[in-house]
Amino acid sequence: MDQVKQQPPPALHAEGVVKRFGQTVALDGVRLTVRPGESHALVGRNGAGKSTLVGVVTGLHRPDEGTVEFGGAPAPAYGDTAAWQSRVACVYQKSMVVPDLTVAENLFLNNFQARGAGSGRLIRWGGLRRRAAELLAGYGVDVDPTLRAKELTVEQRQFVEIARALSFGARLIVLDEPTAQLDARGIQRLFTKLRELQAQGVAFLFISHHLQEVYELCTAVTVYRDARHVLSAQVADLSKDDLVAAMAGDAARSAGAWHAGKDSAALARSEPVLKAEGLALDGVFEPIDLEVRPGEVLGVAGAAASGTVALGEILVGMRAPTAGGVAVRGRYVRPGSVPDALDAGIGYIPEDRHLQGLVATRSVAENATLTVADQLGPWGTVLPSRTRAFARSMIEALDIRTTGPEQPVAGLSGGNQQKVVVARALARDPKALVAVRPTAGVDVKSKDSLLGVVRRVADEGGAAVIISDELDDLRVCDRVLALFHGRVVAVFGSGWSDRELVAAMEGVGERE
Repeated sequence: MDQVKQQPPPALHAEGVVKRFGQTVALDGVRLTVRPGESHALVGRNGAGKSTLVGVVTGLHRPDEGTVEFGGAPAPAYGDTAAWQSRVACVYQKSMVVPDLTVAENLFLNNFQARGAGSGRLIRWGGLRRRAAELLAGYGVDVDPTLRAKELTVEQRQFVEIARALSFGARLIVLDEPTAQLDARGIQRLFTKLRELQAQGVAFLFISHHLQEVYELCTAVTVYRDARHVLSAQVADLSKDDLVAAMAGDAARSAGAWHAGKDSAALARSEPVLKAEGLALDGVFEPIDLEVRPGEVLGVAGAAASGTVALGEILVGMRAPTAGGVAVRGRYVRPGSVPDALDAGIGYIPEDRHLQGLVATRSVAENATLTVADQLGPWGTVLPSRTRAFARSMIEALDIRTTGPEQPVAGLSGGNQQKVVVARALARDPKALVAVRPTAGVDVKSKDSLLGVVRRVADEGGAAVIISDELDDLRVCDRVLALFHGRVVAVFGSGWSDRELVAAMEGVGERE
């Protein structure tokens, strides 16, 4: 009689989990099962409960109801840090390594004696470095253990964090938006490493707003909406439309619904709003000419190493070019001057809202009005009443979900934080808007809303530039320039296909 092969217990099983913060129900009886060797996506709009669930399954939050198990055994007691580390770890979008310590020191931080790297109060540094090299090599991580963490790329820091987690015995790794700061090649290298570790039985809980990555990497997906479990399914059995519908809970409108593809002949007859001639930055990108006319959204597509972000920073005055110049409606903009770019009518949505877009300790109102402080009171004063009134108008116009203008911006969801950044960019009623990866790290519905705002700037007679490697960002554009290694390799109208644009960004296809 054939014996039925018994399946190993799940790497993670959460059932009936409830978590409340005061009157707010952050998780309402959710469940999640991740199998050994599986890459399981957890998706949902901002506020769906994903971050709270991660806090519960990594021991940061104690659930009010429900159970959590690892490998068939109950989760450790709340507060037993060492026991939790031996079961699960989270690699966050924002790296948790200590930048001024070496890779080896980061790997054994707070655990030098237990790892055979020292005895008593003495640390044997040679032994520490050798043990670190063995550990990294064991997981196929090609990083010099003597380098300081700040010298590593984002991708290398992630590998170091994964290796550290595995060295404690954890067989479940939570990846929270791991690709947000990686270019296309970095993403592929990360995915290759994850697949190698999956083959060794390591399980991954993958949290991402990039649905294409879910289909590329993951075998299973769970959707949360409004703090509840909506569905769990095999990725191969679920279409993208059905996945988006489950996340949105209503008829989700795709970014492609925005009316890209203006009459090119009509655009050519109008004078450009934003113009750059011979713009170049030594060692980053070759001379580029671009013109953006009234009513037009221009896309600039390319991976991080292509020079696209640097181009955007030059357009808004954050960098000075080594050649060429920028003009808005015929007015020359002083190179490397943000105030002059603002005065000329250029608005800016930066790539990283945390580092460049927001003052986390300040309110929604203060963040939204940073660029118009000179308009909020007489003789250089700032009147709180005017600040609040201005902020309320922006909150209503952009549908920012907040308790009010005085709420600290740090308390908002990612999508609503990004809307505050957009509010600041629109505060001076810009003639030209430059947006760098405007939907990075936000949910599907917020993406649609944010791209609609960019489109509206153009529709009202201005011009917009979207700099991104996200295909959904670029679908709203009337034209797209593709850059590869600092050179424009292709120009597309609005009818491009995913395949040809990705090929151009990767340097495997050119079209002029």
